[in-house]
Amino acid sequence: MFVVIGGLVVLGSIISGYLLEKGNLSVLFQPAEVLIIFGAAIGALVIASPPHVLKGVIKGTIQTITGGKGYSKRDYMDTLLLLSELFTKIRKEGLISIEQDVEEPENSTILSKYPKFMKNHHAMALLTDTLRTVMTTTVSPYELESILDSEIETLHETESGPARNLLNIADSLPGLGIVAAVLGVVLTMGKMKEPPEVIGHSVGAALVGTFMGVLMCYGFVGPLARRLEASVNHEKEYLQVIKSALIAFVSGAAPQIAVEFARRNIPPHLRPTFHELEEEIRALKSGR
Repeated sequence: MFVVIGGLVVLGSIISGYLLEKGNLSVLFQPAEVLIIFGAAIGALVIASPPHVLKGVIKGTIQTITGGKGYSKRDYMDTLLLLSELFTKIRKEGLISIEQDVEEPENSTILSKYPKFMKNHHAMALLTDTLRTVMTTTVSPYELESILDSEIETLHETESGPARNLLNIADSLPGLGIVAAVLGVVLTMGKMKEPPEVIGHSVGAALVGTFMGVLMCYGFVGPLARRLEASVNHEKEYLQVIKSALIAFVSGAAPQIAVEFARRNIPPHLRPTFHELEEEIRALKSGR
């Protein structure tokens, strides 16, 4: 929603300012310039992007515009509750007690309470694979932390690909606008025998190419790429929260302390308070 609102503000401000100076909107409507700039930009994106990155650009753009991806305070709270339940069960019944939960998450009485977490494939893989490793090996907390850091960093690097490529395309848009403008000037050269008003209209149409390239770079595509980048960073922050709890628990911390490690790693504007988490855990236990 905010992406759409921001885009409308950008367009509204520019068009309003142009009209205040008695500008003619029809001059800005140049289909040929649009075709040259955006066709070249899309082609460059296809050239620069492997299939999975191109798919990520499309999917990420749609999610960003529709507001379909992101983490709320409730999402973090549910994650803390899930970790608390798993750690408490392990502490009381041993690691073997969660084998069913790890191997068949869809049938887990604990995980099934948190459907949104289960739909997060990266988070699910991080949690279940780590617990499998702990159950089947004698990995030390230091080794486990190194493994998790490597996994999260690799995932972050991969997920950042669409945002990087889209940002590169944004940076190229002013140049493509100049290409469209130069082609417009070339066409104008062939009209030198025409009346001044015809030449003036042709030059104006050519300059629209530069205008559109710069506008799309700094007003739309660049900010959209930054938004995609922020979304990837939020995913990394979320996985870091899960990692911190797992490392603390494997290091010997009590379930409540391990969950507190995770809570302290949540961004402040999304972090539940200590008392909010405590009340939710008590309510969860009393509901059993």
